[in-house]
This record gives sequence, structure tokens and C-alpha cells, in this order.
Amino acid sequence: MSDHSRLEAVIAPGYTLTSVTDKIGDIVTKDPIRKGWVGGLFLGFIGLQLFLMTVLMLFEFGVGIWGINIPVGWGFDIINFVWWIGIGHAGTLISAILLLFRQDWRTSINRFAEAMTLFAVACAATFPLLHMGRPEVGFYWVAPIPNVMGMWPQFRSPLMWDVFAISTYGTVSLLFWIVGLIPDFATLRDHADKAWKRNIFGVFAMGWRGSAIHWGRYETIYLILAGLATPLVLSVHTIVSFDFAVAQVPGWHTTVFPPYFVAGAIYSGFAMVLTLMIPLRKFYKLEDFITMRHLNTMAKVMLTTGLIVAYGYLIEGFMGWYSGSVYERYMLLNRFIGPYAPYYYALLACNVLIPQCLWFRSCRRNIPLLFVMSLVINTGMWLERFIIIVTSLHRDFLPSSWGMYYPTIFDWSMFIGTMGLFFSLLFIFVRILPVISIFEMRVLLSEEAHKKSGGSHA
Repeated sequence: MSDHSRLEAVIAPGYTLTSVTDKIGDIVTKDPIRKGWVGGLFLGFIGLQLFLMTVLMLFEFGVGIWGINIPVGWGFDIINFVWWIGIGHAGTLISAILLLFRQDWRTSINRFAEAMTLFAVACAATFPLLHMGRPEVGFYWVAPIPNVMGMWPQFRSPLMWDVFAISTYGTVSLLFWIVGLIPDFATLRDHADKAWKRNIFGVFAMGWRGSAIHWGRYETIYLILAGLATPLVLSVHTIVSFDFAVAQVPGWHTTVFPPYFVAGAIYSGFAMVLTLMIPLRKFYKLEDFITMRHLNTMAKVMLTTGLIVAYGYLIEGFMGWYSGSVYERYMLLNRFIGPYAPYYYALLACNVLIPQCLWFRSCRRNIPLLFVMSLVINTGMWLERFIIIVTSLHRDFLPSSWGMYYPTIFDWSMFIGTMGLFFSLLFIFVRILPVISIFEMRVLLSEEAHKKSGGSHA
């Protein structure tokens, strides 16, 4: 095989069904606990403790510990909520949509992306709850259940839609992830070297023996869940964008938000996949399964969605000027010359200017550069949410209502703490479950062998 073919392969040559199983399964069943993994889990655990301490402070003293004020009633909590939901979009896109379109390059990264989705949604779900200050007092009001006071949720509120969107998105993603793991649980059960491991994996395998009936039922439910999850990619972040677009606040009241938010979510989601996948493939020597074709294709997806996001910025600015509204025009001007202007220019640099280097093949195949680029894009997407929320609120319709927003140490500890929660779950996942789908890699290997044999026969 030529060097070019090796770079474009979805799996390196020389592997058999047995060697694929051993390579991926040994990470869970036989690989010793490494110092790097312990160090990463320890840092994530510290962040998790920071999160828990901040939550305790919030329950004791209320949302006043944050920097929110009048007129900026939304701060880091909503910024981080939208950011984490966006990161979770890549998993559903890779798993469901690419499965329906029969894209073979998804095989090596779908399991990891699905796990990342669940962990990101878990982080995002904490912010609307904690934004209540005392969720034990008021959370049940968002649930559509009968109550003795005869009061029901306000179904016209986009915040109410968030509850349904996140719960549906999380439930379908979890089911999709668990169903995809069943054959691998059976493989790990048969591959484990200790009885207690075989017993645990056997319970989760749910009696899987790989019979034709099992495979038929599996493929049916897997495709059904993929079909259910596909519209969620569009609907969830569309609903999140309605938190802003249905309001009359200058800077929010725009119809471009739904597609613009969806593209931005996929943009940041793929950036996070690269951020996590590049060190993982190096640390566990998975370069033969996560090849340059995967990294190159994900870079192309980021370039495409980044251009859509840039178009959204352009249309947002144009409509603010073309509307003729003095408030919309002032909001546009405030972003360029107002007190938060440096953040807006940083946003444009991170999300629009710097990613243009992905047009060049040499940049897309430069792994260190791709890693840095993913960090830059994630930073830019967080700044985008900051600009949308804070700059639209801190200058109200009346100058007498103007104010500034300054995040407190508790805003930062909450944000860093959710990152600790995310990475703690991620490091635990890497050790107890296969980060790459074993059975899908085996199927892919069989298909590649069939193509070669058919080609040679022809």
C-alpha cells in the first residue's frame, strides 16, 4: 500500500478480526493503570470538588454570589449552558446522521463522540437548574405534572422548551449509546481475564450471543434510534436559540439564530472531539484506527460549519443595520466600539480569521496545529455566547438602565468545576468502556477485505 493510501485509510493495513479486538479491548481489560491517566483523573476530580463547593455556596447564599445584576440578569450560567449543549452536538451528528449516510469514517470516533455528548449534556443541564438559585423549591414547576395548586408550566416560554429539548436529547442519546455498546459488552465478557469482570460485562451484555436474531433486532433498533436522534441535532439547538430570538432585546431579535446556532454547535462540537481525540490516540497508540483521514475529514467539517457561522455574523450585522431600528444599529455599533469590543474582535479572530488556514491541506494534516486550532475555536465559541448575552443586555433601551457585567470568582469556579465534572466522567469512561466500537471496526475490516477480494477477483 502506498503512503497516500495509508493516509486515506480508515484503518491501517495488517489487522485481523482478532488483533482489532485485542488492541481495543486490552485498553479496558488488560492495560495497566498509567500515571498519565491517574494525573488526568486527579485534576478532573479537583475541578469536580470545586464545582460541588460552589453549588453549596449557591444553595446557601443564592445567585447573588454570581456577577449577574440589573440589567445583565443572565451571565456565565446561560453562557456555559449554551456552550456545553453545543459541544454535545458532534456526538449525535457523528453517530446518527453519518450512520444513516453510511459514512465509514465515523466508525473510529462515534463511540467517543457519543460519550462526550452525554457528559456535555450532563454539564449543560446543571446550569438551568442552578440558575434558579433554590431548585429544590421551584424546579418541579417546570415539569408538566398535576399539582394541588392547579398551576401548569408556561408552555410559551422558551425556557420551558429547553427542559423538553434537553431531556429528550439526553434520553435518546443515552439509549443510542447503550444499544451500541451491547455487542462490545459481550466481546469484553468473552475477552476478560478475571471472573468478576466477566460477570459485570455479562450483565450489561444482556445475554448477547451474536446470533442472527440478535443481530437483526440490534440493527433494527439501532437504525430507529438513529432516525429519532437525527432531527434532534437540528431541533435542540434551534430551541436553545429561541431563548434569545423570541425576545425583543436588540441583538437577540433575529431570525438567523436557529441555523446559525446549529452550525455553531456542530462547529464547537467537532472542535472538542479533536481536542480530546488527538491526545487520546497518541496516549493509547490508536493511530492505526484514528487515521489522518479522520482528522482531515473533521477539519473539513469544521471549515464548512465555520463558514456558515461567519455568514451568520455577517447577516446578523447586516440585518441590524438594514432594519432601520436605532436600537439594533446601536447594538451593532456597541459590539465594535463598546466596552466589550476586545472580546468581539477576539471572537472574530478565533471563529472566522484563524480557521481559514484549514483551506490548506498541509494545515489539515498538521496534527499539533489541528489541536491548537480546536482550542482556539472552542475559545471563540465561548466568546460568541458571551458577546450575544452580555453585550445585548448591558445596554438597555434607556441609558439610565445601562450597566456592566463582571464575573465573580464563583462564576469562574462554576465554569471550571463543570469542566472538572466533564473530564472526570471522560477519564472514567476511557478505563471501563472501549473508546472505539469493537464490533463496528470488525465489520469495517470485513467489508474492506471483501472489497479487496472482489477487486482482485474482477
